[in-house]
Amino acid sequence: MTVYMVRKLGLFVLTLWAAVTLNFLLPRLMPGSPTDAAIAKLAQNGPVSAATRAAIEAQLGVPGGNLWEQYVTYLHQVVTLDFGVSYTFFPQSVGELIWQAFPYTIILLGIVTIVAFILGTLIGVLAAWRRNTWLDALPTLSGTFASTFPYFWAALLLLFFAGYVLHWFPTSGAFGPTATPAFTWDFIVDVAYHAVLPALTILVTSLGGWIIGMRNAMINTLGDDYVTFAEANGLRGRTVAIKYAARNAILPNLTGFGLALGGVVGGSILVEQVFGYPGIGFLLFNAVIGQDYPLMQALFLLITVSVLIANFLVDILYGVLDPRTRR
Repeated sequence: MTVYMVRKLGLFVLTLWAAVTLNFLLPRLMPGSPTDAAIAKLAQNGPVSAATRAAIEAQLGVPGGNLWEQYVTYLHQVVTLDFGVSYTFFPQSVGELIWQAFPYTIILLGIVTIVAFILGTLIGVLAAWRRNTWLDALPTLSGTFASTFPYFWAALLLLFFAGYVLHWFPTSGAFGPTATPAFTWDFIVDVAYHAVLPALTILVTSLGGWIIGMRNAMINTLGDDYVTFAEANGLRGRTVAIKYAARNAILPNLTGFGLALGGVVGGSILVEQVFGYPGIGFLLFNAVIGQDYPLMQALFLLITVSVLIANFLVDILYGVLDPRTRR
């Protein structure tokens, strides 16, 4: 087990370095720059001098020097967690913006992802165990139907009917315009009220995948010899389903859960954009539109590291649950 963990840790470090390097290169391969966008606005009123361009670059903190010097500076920023000032939301710092958006994404997507995984897994186990009955047909058909809806389409439907037509829930934002962010019961209730529609969108469109994935894996496991042997020994159906079949069938779903949990930090960009929800996904969209290198790099790095950590933890958990993976 120790050798297995060391091997996985080495792969994690190598992958992290590659991700950090790509995170540095990709924004710089995009056409244009924030300076060009600012100068284009100024050029509408007349020619822009080289001194003005230099002043804008200095104000925005645009990195100078060749690509290697920028890369060394970037690595130092990664180690010190200092990503400078945002171009789009100047003069706010990148760290301040991420700190403001991070709790909303974690609360919304984190809770919904965990709830969807638990519900989908349990329903999938029940559907497989009671296959060819209505307990199998109902969740399978409804899950397949719901999973075909794109996030943004389901979000628009809920926004229109539950928000604009029926006026049941707010249509945008994470809290009301008169609310003051504070750790109080009234503010928590207000945030939860505003998160209902985005959370329901993600839950409805993702639940079917967990149900179908667990059901199919469970059905394959039920045909194995050790499950048949457990049933022949007279064990209760619940014991056979949970301790024998589901324990082994859950491994593929566990991998998907690790990826989904790692992707929580990235947020659901389209859903947050539709509902104007100020999470990480909404922040990333604005950073890309504004060609905000510091903010993009910090967000991409945060998303990448969270996915890598989630995959690393799933690999370790795999080694514990299934000793065959250590070979």
